[in-house]
Amino acid sequence: MRNRTFADLDRVVALGGGHGLGRVMSSLSSLGSRLTGIVTTTDNGGSTGRIRRSEGGIAWGDMRNCLNQLITEQSVASAMFEYRFGGNGELSGHNLGNLMLKALDHLSVRPLEAINLIRNLLKVDAFLIPMSEQPVDLMATDADGHFIYGEVNIDQLSSPPQELSLYPKAHATREAVQAIAEADLILIGPGSFYTSLMPILLLEDMDQALRRTPAPVVFIGNLGKELSTAAANLSLAQTLDIMEQRIGKRVVDAVVVGPQTDVSEITDRVVTQEPLEASDVRYRHDRHLLRLALEKALQQLG
Repeated sequence: MRNRTFADLDRVVALGGGHGLGRVMSSLSSLGSRLTGIVTTTDNGGSTGRIRRSEGGIAWGDMRNCLNQLITEQSVASAMFEYRFGGNGELSGHNLGNLMLKALDHLSVRPLEAINLIRNLLKVDAFLIPMSEQPVDLMATDADGHFIYGEVNIDQLSSPPQELSLYPKAHATREAVQAIAEADLILIGPGSFYTSLMPILLLEDMDQALRRTPAPVVFIGNLGKELSTAAANLSLAQTLDIMEQRIGKRVVDAVVVGPQTDVSEITDRVVTQEPLEASDVRYRHDRHLLRLALEKALQQLG
């Protein structure tokens, strides 16, 4: 079928973490309940890291970030969810949204149900699913064979890790695997490569679902240089190669990237190269331009 648009798609699934996934979701928010985000849950920095160290559980920070970007109706509930404590006390720096999600966790509400309760409170139509409902951390083996524990430390590596893994080993959330199986289009990125995108691909059942899907897969590249030196030095071709080696199959059909990206090594994939920068923050994607570029890639995929 030629010249498909988002109007023709019943289920769009986006994978990633934090700011990047939130941007993609908000640019496609008009899809409503036809849009699903699968969110990384390995963060161990900031408010999220403090909560995990004292209370355990999955990392809620990236999920909260996505929910924040999907709020269209400002309300007392949304102001509460986005509230961050100031001052110097014990609550200083904590985000109330993280604490609300953690409280539901303590009430033995399943993480996915906790998210759905908050979605309803905030009037967010799009679905959000944690990559796993088991508490996991990111582990790496550096170039010298040393074990590096946690996202924050892995982002500080100067050369690519020899190996990445999740500790302890975990399963993907059942609904996440199902969403991939039922998708008409799958989006991966943008985001920190080793700490936002790769964690989802370290789940074996997620890789299996991506190997099996007949849906086209589009990779959305970053606009700015990554803060992680190890990731910043990777070319687009290397990035795709590492991802697909992990998945176990060539799955990416198209890439959507900005004008500065070197695409000379990209062969046999649809390349959509357009200005995508937001006018306020240059390394963030403009929501409208991103949607147009994705629609263009979709039409080229046929």
